[in-house]
Amino acid sequence: MRPLEGIRVIECGTIVAAPYLALILGDYGADVIKVEHPRGDNMRGNGPRKNGLGLNSKFYGRSKRDVVLDLSKPEGQELLRGLAAKSDVLIENFRPGVMERWGLGWDAMHALNPRLVMVRITGFGQFGPYASRAGFGTLAEAMSGFAHINGDPNGPPTLPAFGMADSIAALSAAYAVMLALYHRDVRNAGGQMIDISLIEPIYHILGAQTTIYDQTGEIQMRTGNRTKNNAPRNIYRARDGRWVAISTSADAIARRVMELVGHPEVINELWFSSGRTRAEHTEELDAMVGGWIAQRDADHVIAAFERAGAAIGAVYNIAELIADPQYQALDSVVTVDDEDLGPLKMQNLLFRMSETPGEVRRAGRRIGQDTDEVLREVLGLSDERLRELRQAGITTPAKDVA
Repeated sequence: MRPLEGIRVIECGTIVAAPYLALILGDYGADVIKVEHPRGDNMRGNGPRKNGLGLNSKFYGRSKRDVVLDLSKPEGQELLRGLAAKSDVLIENFRPGVMERWGLGWDAMHALNPRLVMVRITGFGQFGPYASRAGFGTLAEAMSGFAHINGDPNGPPTLPAFGMADSIAALSAAYAVMLALYHRDVRNAGGQMIDISLIEPIYHILGAQTTIYDQTGEIQMRTGNRTKNNAPRNIYRARDGRWVAISTSADAIARRVMELVGHPEVINELWFSSGRTRAEHTEELDAMVGGWIAQRDADHVIAAFERAGAAIGAVYNIAELIADPQYQALDSVVTVDDEDLGPLKMQNLLFRMSETPGEVRRAGRRIGQDTDEVLREVLGLSDERLRELRQAGITTPAKDVA
């Protein structure tokens, strides 16, 4: 049995944060019903496509059923109320005030279904001077302080190449949903509203910067692949052009590395005794380690580090990751049979549970593919009523949306 079987989730989400949250819940058994505008989630038009289908939506739409509802129209709003009345979780990521304008805000939903957990994901939160601004992960990655500390010390602040802030917010929201469901079900309480901004979870994971600044006035700066906390720590190029990463967060590992690369003499230096003082000699240590690695192929380097009990990892692209025996042993990549594209590879579950494992049940569906099934099953609508809704454009996807 999957742990969230019996939990129904309504996702009114676009792009990454809300859909990724719903994906996580769906993978572990929740019945996730994705509600899309007739023109579809913007993710359907983003990124690479095959046979006219967006591959991003195949991932972010997985383990869900897909329904089209035009929530800007009263009939669509009424249908969503019906679904919410019979659900456990409602996820939305519209700007603050939009759901209220449609009569679908927290007060209305809580009155309709006191057990409902409503997750509201926005760029800047539900209140404050920036609440009404357009908010995307890029802005959160900049304003959280992440971009400021990311990149080459002599280069500009650097943004990530994927939806980092959205994904961190989604993971945080998944935890919040489970806390709310625990509070509701174990303590026999009601539902509650969860306010998740994109700017706060990514800020939260950046560590003790705030405390350090408060107590010392120090502002962390970019250090590239190095760190002020230990050395040697960097990415090094091997003779065959491949890159490897090493870390010496433990002092014993640092000693093993320097013995391996033929410089045991530095181990007895007073400054070598702690990571922070080693970091003051980064240039010297990098020259020793990088020089040794540059004279050898990556496979030889990795094997030598493993024999020495030192920490090392290859810098993988996606093709190398899929071929790696450790990822294969963990079944980190799963193949999902898709009725549109055939077998699809994608990331497997986030974690393994011994008694209640999850499952990637399906890849993302075509827009509105499950509309009639869901509205018939959950709301008991007749075929005639379903036909009327389609003719009125409430549940009919736009022709140019795959």
